[in-house]
Amino acid sequence: MEWSVNTYKNLKDMEPKAMMDVALIPNIDPIDIGLGSSERGNIVSTQKPRKKTMTSIYLKFFETAPDGKSRRCKFCGQSYSIATATGNLGRHLSNRHPGYDKSGDAVNSPAPQPITVVKKPHTQIKTPHVELDHLNWLLIKWLIQATLPPFTLEEEWLINSFKYLNPLVQLWPGEKFQGVLREVFRSMQEDVRTILEQVSSKLSITLDFWTSYEQLFYMSVTCQWVDESWSFQNVLLDICHVPCPCGGAEIYYILVKVLKLYNIDNRVLSCTHDNSPNAVLACHTLKEDMDSQKVSPFCYIPCAARCLNSIISDGLRTTKSIISKIREFVLEMNASSEISEDFIKFTAAYQEGSWKFPLDASARWSGNYQMLDVVRKASKSMETVIRKYEEPLGSRMLLSTAEKNAVNIMHAYLEPFYKTTNNICTNKMPTIGLVLFFMDHISETITACRESRHSPDWLKNAAEDMATKARSYNDQVSNIFTYMTAILDPRIKVELIPESLNLENYLEEARSHFMRNYSTTLFPAMTSVYGAQELEDGGSVSFAEEIARKKRRASISTASDELTQYLSESPAPIPTDVLEWWKANSARYPRLSVMARDFLAVQPTSVSPEELFCCKGDDVDKQRFSMPHESAQALLCIKSWTRGGMNVKYKSTEIDYDRLMGLAVASAADNDMAGLDKKLK
Repeated sequence: MEWSVNTYKNLKDMEPKAMMDVALIPNIDPIDIGLGSSERGNIVSTQKPRKKTMTSIYLKFFETAPDGKSRRCKFCGQSYSIATATGNLGRHLSNRHPGYDKSGDAVNSPAPQPITVVKKPHTQIKTPHVELDHLNWLLIKWLIQATLPPFTLEEEWLINSFKYLNPLVQLWPGEKFQGVLREVFRSMQEDVRTILEQVSSKLSITLDFWTSYEQLFYMSVTCQWVDESWSFQNVLLDICHVPCPCGGAEIYYILVKVLKLYNIDNRVLSCTHDNSPNAVLACHTLKEDMDSQKVSPFCYIPCAARCLNSIISDGLRTTKSIISKIREFVLEMNASSEISEDFIKFTAAYQEGSWKFPLDASARWSGNYQMLDVVRKASKSMETVIRKYEEPLGSRMLLSTAEKNAVNIMHAYLEPFYKTTNNICTNKMPTIGLVLFFMDHISETITACRESRHSPDWLKNAAEDMATKARSYNDQVSNIFTYMTAILDPRIKVELIPESLNLENYLEEARSHFMRNYSTTLFPAMTSVYGAQELEDGGSVSFAEEIARKKRRASISTASDELTQYLSESPAPIPTDVLEWWKANSARYPRLSVMARDFLAVQPTSVSPEELFCCKGDDVDKQRFSMPHESAQALLCIKSWTRGGMNVKYKSTEIDYDRLMGLAVASAADNDMAGLDKKLK
């Protein structure tokens, strides 16, 4: 889930003069976002007005000048010759003031003051350089959204295409685009640091790793927390190049550097890693470091999504070659409307379901299961299409009876896995407790396959490898931290926790952790240190102090009862929104809810499950793989931050792209109207 930032001033509310200040960014050519349209519009025509009286519904939105030679828009003050056709006036209203006909009395209110433009002789009017420099800032946004490196804009055909539209186009050189992006990154990074300083709860982090086409190793560090209004928040902290030999020591050094940069090194409760040995070593070193400094409790856990993906890959291993043949057929169908239309006709005739093209042919789990689905549900249609188009497709795509049988067995066996991944991907907030609940079901499915007399040997062999990885995951997550996180999910509590995690002493350890960290330190002191008062009384305790001790003991008892009361109630239904539940019940459990805010931010996966299991991840991998080193950090971070709700910011100035684009569109429309106006004169 993405978070929003409400601490920024909206440039849409700025006065026109202040709006021009956006262009006056140090070290960047001035950008006149007014696009010069007001200057052209304010030039008074010397042509005599037409004698014919004009009547139109548009005229009520314009006021005629005292000299009768021009009309002025009541909304923006734009002036037009009295001879301008009413149709052109209507286009002005539609382009610049959508909804003008529903504005009621707005036309009678004072119009906003137009941007002040110094009058110049006609021969000295500026060329449209301001618009062209404006274009460079729009291209900055394009680079960010498309995740393209700045050198993309140096491609000769692209530059020539812009010059075809306007010969005066002067794009910034690649170095300048790169410099602007670096400054935007630094400016927005400061805002992220400010936001994290205001977070009152514990933070959790996740790590993800990949290698680019330059064979450079990168690590992304993302931070998560639950805010005071019980909304889940997350923000990318950094994209870091990990230097060779890219081992645990290098990962640990870079990770600590990021945490210190944002001043959160003493506020992190957990780290979810990608299951790689080097990441495990880095997290283990970080835990030892934090434990030695007695900063705060810290734990690290493996990514459930990556573990589940690896388990599924073992299951698909025996049918890999068959799936490849099916995928080749599906890719041909996706590429040919004729073949896909025939497939749809045949599935309707054979009553083999409805299919929407293009089919998911990704090599990820969603695509692999789609391949099994094609054979399982539409084998007749598939075979008929292959035979009809045997020449272009080839008979090699036809499946034998044994292959079809293997696909059907595998499809039935992996159906619970597909339902599990689909639920995790679509769940609003897949908590540790919910994911452990699903992973326990996966383990039971694997065990049932291994023990079934009806399972073929090839499937049992695959299930053995799957079971080994499932046990390894269970061993890594069986600790007191995951236990506490799981029971704080009101849908899970103790009743639905996996047996491997539900150890007898864990409940008492959880109670001890709660009493030690949430019933005393975050609320009025309950310590038993009296010092000076006891010495004054010769070792005795005053009457007032006795009353205070009783109240403190009562408070401790109340805190303890919060956990007992919470666990004594039945779990909430699985569809329950966890954070909404705690928001509604935080008054009943004031201390326990503070603990819940900390622990529910602990992530079961180091990467978005949708990116790992579905074709969406293909686009992410392509962007990461093709990103050059000089652009990777700035572009990937800025894109993530803008998607999370932050505005592009250059030094102390936010760039309001909505208004910039609106003014650009309006300027283009005004240019068209100015040309028509000129023809009438």
